[in-house]
Amino acid sequence: MPNPSGTPNVGWVAPTRSVIWFRRDLRLADHPALNEAVAAADEVVPLFVVDPRLWDIAGPPRRDHLRRSLESLNSSMDGALVLRQGDPALVVADVAREVGAASVYVSADYGPYGASRDQAVEHALDAVGAALVRTGSPYAVAPGRVRKNDDTPYRVYSPFYRAWVTHGWRAPAARPASINWASGVDSDTDTFIAPAGSSTHVEAEMPPGLPEAGEGAALARWHHFRDTVLDNYADDRNRPDIDGSSRLSVHLKYGEIHPRTLLAELGDSKSHEVFRKELAWREFYADVLHHAPETAREYLRPEFAAMPYDSGPDADAKLNAWREGRTGYPIVDAGMRQLLREGWMHNRVRMIVASFLVKDLHLEWQVGARWFMRQLVDGDIASNSHGWQWTAGCGTDAAPYFRIFNPITQGLRFDPDGDYVRRYVNELGHLAGARAHEPWDAPDGYAHGYPERIVDHSVERAESLARYALIKQP
Repeated sequence: MPNPSGTPNVGWVAPTRSVIWFRRDLRLADHPALNEAVAAADEVVPLFVVDPRLWDIAGPPRRDHLRRSLESLNSSMDGALVLRQGDPALVVADVAREVGAASVYVSADYGPYGASRDQAVEHALDAVGAALVRTGSPYAVAPGRVRKNDDTPYRVYSPFYRAWVTHGWRAPAARPASINWASGVDSDTDTFIAPAGSSTHVEAEMPPGLPEAGEGAALARWHHFRDTVLDNYADDRNRPDIDGSSRLSVHLKYGEIHPRTLLAELGDSKSHEVFRKELAWREFYADVLHHAPETAREYLRPEFAAMPYDSGPDADAKLNAWREGRTGYPIVDAGMRQLLREGWMHNRVRMIVASFLVKDLHLEWQVGARWFMRQLVDGDIASNSHGWQWTAGCGTDAAPYFRIFNPITQGLRFDPDGDYVRRYVNELGHLAGARAHEPWDAPDGYAHGYPERIVDHSVERAESLARYALIKQP
């Protein structure tokens, strides 16, 4: 076999190759698995596998963000990214055999599907004489590491947070000084990252307000938040009407930035501590799901499955009104319309609309969780499923079910001037200040077609508590 220069083979040795298989770590900085792949061989084959089992269930916002994030990653490695499509257990083993790699390096995946997928890939690689090497994870502290003194997992956030801080985390990993990306390895899904306007581009289905994608966009967002918003985070994070949240959830979901990078720059002020606690919620929910993988779709507290829930044409009509932002409750409708417009919703409003679905409309939390996962650009199975269960009262909250959000008082408290409502509910744009939250009290509140309330909150609150009493343990 000739060497690349075409001169005789005397003394020439083929370069060794390793594979870095990107998944939820679409970046080059602070990437321990990539560092190991670089150290292990002369050349690194960067691989991403478009997995139909994940792609087919993702909504348009997540598909588009992934596509754009991969475009950014590919650009950062001068077009070396290898895209393949299919069952990872087959594809990854084929690539390792094709390029002669002894090892495939990954960031460990602790999700229910990801863990089982990686086990199948590990077996397939073993059959071709290669190894799957797991290094690092998408979390500051990997799920399963933080346990109680009796070695059981935590089910309550506050003690988990204290133990998580005590455990600590490593400093961000240094980026390799140079990476020799392998060339000549073909992709079979080139059209997956086709330019806008092509027949494979999905932008026609996209909400117009999606965030920028990629490692550079993630760092830019972090720097903006750190420098202009973070110091007021404790006071402003619950205000959907202002730029008071980090908007980093999508970048953390795709690993365009690692939480270590954020934690390393936090200080001891109240706002910095509150933000640290928000990062810990993400890690707490991942830990809960790791220990109880069935709770991605089932009740953490199984007794809640026996509670009566509504079904039938009337329930379907109310569900559609909720999805479309036509419930007649302004803060709920603003949130649901923000979701459709931007593929994102403010966290305080996520809790309000979730409470409304479960406790005002009496629908199961899974119904809302599925809709969120379809529409959210930052849809993360652990945070989504357990965030919904926390609000629905069947999750990790120690005193859960009596927290029933009043959509009117929540709106008045967290959007006091009505700016958030008017931003997303055009029919209420003529109502000044807090009047936007109570159009029924304004003579012209319904003048522009805003719908009347589909339920009476006070009535449904009492009904929700009555249903809870049916399953409450003595």
